[in-house]
Amino acid sequence: MSMRFLASTLLLILLSSTGTATEPNAERLPNVIVVMADDMGLGDLSATNPQCQIKTPRLDRLASEGLTFFDAHTPSSVCTPTRYGLLTGRYNWRSKLANGVLGGTSPHLIPADRPTLGHLMRQAGYHTAMIGKWHLGWDWHKTKDGIDFSKPVKNGPDINGFDYYYGHCGSLDMPPYVWVETGKPTAIPTREEGVTREEDAYGWYRKGPIAPDFEIEQVLPHLFDKSIAYVQERTLEANRDKPFFLYLPLPAPHTPIVPLPPFRDASGLNPYGDFVMQVDHHMGQLLDTLKEQGIEENTIVFFTSDNGCSPQANFPVLKEKGHDPSAGYRGHKADLYEGGHRVPLLVRWPGHIEPGTKTQSLACLTDIYPTLEAITQQERQTTGGEDGYSLVPLFQGKDSNGRETLVSHSISGHFAIRQGNWKLLLASGSGGWSAPKENIARKQGLPDLQLYNLAADPAEQENLVAEHPEKVKQLLDLLQQQVENGRCTPGGKVPNDRQVKVMPQD
Repeated sequence: MSMRFLASTLLLILLSSTGTATEPNAERLPNVIVVMADDMGLGDLSATNPQCQIKTPRLDRLASEGLTFFDAHTPSSVCTPTRYGLLTGRYNWRSKLANGVLGGTSPHLIPADRPTLGHLMRQAGYHTAMIGKWHLGWDWHKTKDGIDFSKPVKNGPDINGFDYYYGHCGSLDMPPYVWVETGKPTAIPTREEGVTREEDAYGWYRKGPIAPDFEIEQVLPHLFDKSIAYVQERTLEANRDKPFFLYLPLPAPHTPIVPLPPFRDASGLNPYGDFVMQVDHHMGQLLDTLKEQGIEENTIVFFTSDNGCSPQANFPVLKEKGHDPSAGYRGHKADLYEGGHRVPLLVRWPGHIEPGTKTQSLACLTDIYPTLEAITQQERQTTGGEDGYSLVPLFQGKDSNGRETLVSHSISGHFAIRQGNWKLLLASGSGGWSAPKENIARKQGLPDLQLYNLAADPAEQENLVAEHPEKVKQLLDLLQQQVENGRCTPGGKVPNDRQVKVMPQD
């Protein structure tokens, strides 16, 4: 371990030992970039899957320069609720959204008074920006004839702490296809457009209004171009003690899977593999920009995904060619099984995280909120980060950050709880899209609960419910306690936004 690394971790040691600090930071606060891919599996990076068949040199390099997690999870196995969890540090099932995801015309989900990463970082003196796929709803100006795109959008990321935002409302396969820049649509749709699954099994997207400046195949590079421009514009202020926080939720490699040359056909697998390669390339461009601007050393970069890989990637074709997006774990996007929510999580912070560090510690994307709260030296509040543990101790190379449990949630609203290596699924099947789906599992007479020991059975094949009834009861009681407390972290009880029921028979 270098002397430079030892010296630069003094701040982290202070934070992890006291939780807060009252003296001003002797160093400049770091810029922070959080990049979240859409539907990228744990197995899609060589850094987290030695058998990966997709070339991802820039993300692998990012991993080699920082910390790689092998037991990191999303709070949900689908888009919207994970985004809620990341931004608030709170499990989404505590909110009014009990299951499923929002659409492209859904109203805003996160109330203005709910603390978010945007608010947190703004309070610490940061300029805050969201560029990309929001998928947490905002309020279009709706009329009896539809949406009036000439009118401002209300209750977008701006009410959730972002000084600037640029993006689209839902997934890239959800209309309307309109860019909105801090409340203002950049162009009015002039036609309707869409591609059916029959026309393109990978590149399909639902038919709907599309603006003349919105090109589906160019969305991914366009968002990186906007992000790179943002970094360049903010560099001067960042060097004058006005750091920036950039939240960059990508629309890829989610459908429409539309890789551009030279990535098209480059993976030797299928368009999904090609699209992952394109994501990797653009990440390299963003990382290069940090170096070119001279701010690489004082910028934390997080890279992760919002859930496991989607079956739209065509698992059978990928399997034939030796690639498994779930890295040997069972299931995929939407499921309670590990493949639904165990995802890549890479963190680079030069001088503070030892290069090439790896950890098997349990982590959740809700942990990013208290991590940034600690790094920016803010006091823990009653609300905000209720379900997160600071990752700072893990940045120092410690074995644990205090997280011992994880609550997972599927697209259908089914729960799972993990403590140590034990995992209890409150479902008869996957709770999502992989076999067996819930209706089929119940017809087959499968048990209402599933208990697995992930140390002995990481692929979740042997249900131990009958063998360990005491463990089942313990985990059920623990889950109920965390539901009723309104938090999984130490602290006083706080209310959920709705009545939460966890048992399958409910």
